[in-house]
Amino acid sequence: MEPIVFLPGFMCDSRLFRAQAESLSATRPVHVAPLGPFDSVREMAGRVLDHAPPLFALCGASLGGMVAMEIARRAPERITRMILIATDALTEQPSNAAARELLIARARAGRFDDAWAEALPAEALAPGPGRARVQDISLAMARGFGTEGFQSQARALQRRPDQQGTLRRIQLPTLMICGQHDRLFPPRRHQLMADLMPMGEALMLEEAGHLPTLEQPDEVTRVIDLWLTA
Repeated sequence: MEPIVFLPGFMCDSRLFRAQAESLSATRPVHVAPLGPFDSVREMAGRVLDHAPPLFALCGASLGGMVAMEIARRAPERITRMILIATDALTEQPSNAAARELLIARARAGRFDDAWAEALPAEALAPGPGRARVQDISLAMARGFGTEGFQSQARALQRRPDQQGTLRRIQLPTLMICGQHDRLFPPRRHQLMADLMPMGEALMLEEAGHLPTLEQPDEVTRVIDLWLTA
């Protein structure tokens, strides 16, 4: 079994993939690659490639998905399969980039928790009793990066390249996983990405939002395992 490399999302660490890593590690090597203290997707991709195995499956969520697409653009021959979760192939819209500037300013002014609450609003997660637990985990991960990490990763989101051409070109089996309740990168964007790819598929989870690996961990693990062994 080839190794799988997980790339966490915006202000997330290995806790984002804890359930998936624990399950999949029984059958294959599992790596969770930090994106590093960089403010560009290209620099993040370079770091991951420098430390990744020669051949691997790749799974990226949110910002990590954007880094995964850049890795696929640079080194498709090193990737066996790809999974993109709650992410986007488009560049940042000017209005979103401006809103992100306000969040950076808020975080730097000592209102980090408020900035994070706006960066990941409750409405971007599936409703129900599990929402508060997911919010607590996401806030704990974000606090670990602090204000400087928030600014760097926000800049990477603002400056991310358009990867639609990449998706059209690469001949990689790729699965898009999205949550029905994701208001940041909604399901229609994932279907668009899948439609661009020669070997792309899209899967929507009805009981998930922007963090499906935490909201529906068992289902996401099952889907990834099936995709990797198909």
